[in-house]
Amino acid sequence: MEHYRDLDGNSGVAAYRIGDAFIEVRFLDGGTYLYNHSAPGARDVAAMQKHARAGRGLATYINQHVRDRYAARLD
Repeated sequence: MEHYRDLDGNSGVAAYRIGDAFIEVRFLDGGTYLYNHSAPGARDVAAMQKHARAGRGLATYINQHVRDRYAARLD
């Protein structure tokens, strides 16, 4: 996984991994979640990938738009 840069300095996201149709997000509390085109959907995954690469806004996007619509909890 790639370390989340957290340019705002207040994110609950620790790391992420991006694939063609998914993003895995590891939160500071230790939970790692898979988001893909099935859940929450392609548009949300694309937005999450954009925020992850930018190092800003990923946790906020998840909290405001995705919440518990993940495909799987990985750990």
